[in-house]
Amino acid sequence: MKSILTAVVLAIVSTTLAHAGPIERACLRSDTGNGSAALCGCIQRVADMTLAGSDQRRAARFFANPQRAQDVRASDSAADNSFWQRYTNFGSAAEHYCGG
Repeated sequence: MKSILTAVVLAIVSTTLAHAGPIERACLRSDTGNGSAALCGCIQRVADMTLAGSDQRRAARFFANPQRAQDVRASDSAADNSFWQRYTNFGSAAEHYCGG
């Protein structure tokens, strides 16, 4: 019985992660979100409203490697500066709406 329950729980978690966006998946796996499905889901909803898919995938990498964020922030590239502006707008909106 215990193995059946474990299998069901794993199936639910796997299904949830499969349907989650890139920010939500990264958040759930990180110490930042503390595995809070509600918080990570809220952050993903804000990302869906403010960032294109490519920006979401790029920003999701920051959860695993914060140094990437610092590298982009310090970059002189116009593309990086443009992304950083969109990313900081997303961060402000996520903080406002999700209470982070």
